[in-house]
Amino acid sequence: MSRILISADELAGLLSAVPAVRVLDVRWRLDRPDGRPEFLDGHIPGAVYVDLDTELAEHGAPTDGRHPLPSTQRLQAAARRWGLNDGETVVVYDDLKSLSAARAWWLLADGGIADVRILDGSLRAWTDAGHPLQTGDVAPVAGTVTLAGGHLAKADIDEAAELATTGVLIDVRAAERYRGDVEPIDPRAGHVPGALNRFTGANVGADGRFLDPETLRREFADLGVVDGEPVGVYCGSGVTASHAFVALTIAGYRPTLYPGSWSQWSNHLDRPVATGSDPAGALASATQKEQS
Repeated sequence: MSRILISADELAGLLSAVPAVRVLDVRWRLDRPDGRPEFLDGHIPGAVYVDLDTELAEHGAPTDGRHPLPSTQRLQAAARRWGLNDGETVVVYDDLKSLSAARAWWLLADGGIADVRILDGSLRAWTDAGHPLQTGDVAPVAGTVTLAGGHLAKADIDEAAELATTGVLIDVRAAERYRGDVEPIDPRAGHVPGALNRFTGANVGADGRFLDPETLRREFADLGVVDGEPVGVYCGSGVTASHAFVALTIAGYRPTLYPGSWSQWSNHLDRPVATGSDPAGALASATQKEQS
């Protein structure tokens, strides 16, 4: 896999090259999913807006989760609308510490794009470096890119349950949601029994840039991640888990994404739910509750 991260200055250099890099603006927030108004107010020159909810996700039954992965056919059609062609370098960014840009990175890398990168530090890094913004919309010439999914590892709900017992499954939500203290969105509070917790926000510094590979590797190792042993990640709806997937990859591991995440698991009422901060104790509690 090519380098994942790119700096603002490196991107600026690529924008003036021939052929130019393709840039995708993936601004999205849980409380404000439509990032187009902010995009129109100012974006990296030439960037094309990507709608995460409609272009980077399917929408089906609650038991599928809130942001299931789109089919390869739908993703390819969207990528062609963005103007992507085979063999091009693609850079994705957002304005929220790469949390939504990582979803685009995962899908495009899984689809077979060899050189797709994340702007490290997000849009803030671009403006802090003194680079200009462009306003208004961008209408690219349709591209001809061909995608074929399956280049990255992903798990279904059964495989995620197995990962929690045979490897390391990391829940990257905030600790209070992992413990089950609160659950503002999904139908049940808690976590997949056996899953460990590490908030995905810990992958970046105050400036929004990813921590260096050595630091990330040390912190994941402290959590129990071991070379050659399976490790998977999930979040609330499958979006920010991609961010943890990126961090693990930067650290030198080969992770698996559970895209259904907690929004899928909690909607399957036959699945046990664990609460509390101790994964082993929570697993025993959940198993006893299920058998009682």
